[in-house]
Amino acid sequence: MSADNQLTRAQCNDLRTIAAMIVPASDEYKVPGADDPAVQTDILTTLGRDTKLVAAALDHLARLAGQPLAELGAARRDAVAQEFRSSGGAAAATLVRVVLQCYYRDDRVLRSLGLELRAPFPKGYVLPDGDWSLLDPVKARAGTLRRAP
Repeated sequence: MSADNQLTRAQCNDLRTIAAMIVPASDEYKVPGADDPAVQTDILTTLGRDTKLVAAALDHLARLAGQPLAELGAARRDAVAQEFRSSGGAAAATLVRVVLQCYYRDDRVLRSLGLELRAPFPKGYVLPDGDWSLLDPVKARAGTLRRAP
């Protein structure tokens, strides 16, 4: 992520607070909340093209709160979150999507859901390194020439 696309410290703090509201920690299921440092690091390092929309959502959230979100009482924080949900538009949707996608790829969350921590293919079949036999049917086909647009 380039330096001009980074979030400010205030935005990062609000992101952590709103993430905890979106997905709180659960002792029952032994999973962290979305405010967990590992999840937050994943969010901040993978924002990429969503940085501007997430920053816009966090700015809108800050305007609604009038002060850092973490400093608000629980009832006021919930009211601000409700208003944010109804008035945040695409930026709010992007913020929620980014938080959820990073949360649900955390190993602890995957384990709690009973999912394996590996790609689902080849489903336990180990392919030897350098075995390109899967490409034999493709190699057997005649080449196709197409005119470039």
